[in-house]
Amino acid sequence: MASGLLGFIILGFSLSVPVGAITIEMVKRGIQGGFMHAWMVGVGGMSADVVLMLLIYFGVSGFLTSMAAQTVLWLFGFVVLVYLGTESIKDAFRITGIDVMNPVKTEPLTGAYLSGFVIAISNPLNIIFWIGIYGSVLTSTLQNASSGEVLLYSIAIFIGIAIWDLVIAISVHIGKSFTGHRFMKSFSVIAGLALIGFGLSFGWQAMKNLMLLMN
Repeated sequence: MASGLLGFIILGFSLSVPVGAITIEMVKRGIQGGFMHAWMVGVGGMSADVVLMLLIYFGVSGFLTSMAAQTVLWLFGFVVLVYLGTESIKDAFRITGIDVMNPVKTEPLTGAYLSGFVIAISNPLNIIFWIGIYGSVLTSTLQNASSGEVLLYSIAIFIGIAIWDLVIAISVHIGKSFTGHRFMKSFSVIAGLALIGFGLSFGWQAMKNLMLLMN
């Protein structure tokens, strides 16, 4: 049991390592607002992952993989990420006179949390990813484990995700003391462009799906 739980913690940690929109948003918020702002983005993302896991557990994955549902998700993801990316670039030109060691928190923590939640829940790649990974884990585990053990293994996955989010938040908190206003502005612009890039790719996928649905 212990070795199995450790394996799922490692799985959760490993699944979180590839850099995506959530990581970019955590770094950006962490530089501007500190540890808690970065951490709350991660918590928001994990909350969305909990919702996705529950949907998969209760068998809604079939609906989520339909082309019509995916098209709606692609469009939603396009709007959300382009909006967040645009706001990030705008924020870059509002950063003036900020003490990096004691930044002014212009946004409450709830904003960081909601940002992480919306990015994760509106990202079709995230949804498909969890259906593929967690769905296969759930299928294989249920054959040899009780529902209680499945719950423990699911929690273990989230422990791994939480550890990675802590690593990111702590790293940003420590590293921001070496950054200045110019770096903050540059990163906000780069982060904004990256988020817009993700969003445009979602929009392109939505257009292709719409064309297929209309044919």
